[in-house]
Amino acid sequence: MVASKAAQQLTHIISSWPVDPFRPNIQLKNFLKSLSAHPKLTPQAVQAAQLLRDNAIQKKYALSTKTLQPESMPKHYERLVEGYERSARGAGRSWWKIFFGVWK
Repeated sequence: MVASKAAQQLTHIISSWPVDPFRPNIQLKNFLKSLSAHPKLTPQAVQAAQLLRDNAIQKKYALSTKTLQPESMPKHYERLVEGYERSARGAGRSWWKIFFGVWK
């Protein structure tokens, strides 16, 4: 009875799990789906999946501005996120922007 309730909860979490655009053939969602059918599925495993989905650790232990914007390269993490988002859309920087270090 407990396993079926945990499986239902995990199935609900899976339905809102984001898709990884960089690894279309390896999705965490597929692993969680197979985990939901496991006979020894525990409520702790379901809670862990929910915490991962909700970014609970990132919210609990927020990074300081000093960490996110180091003095040596204050825009590093912003550029990293921007590059990730562009890459997910299929866009990239031209060769000359890469060569000359132009970010915009």
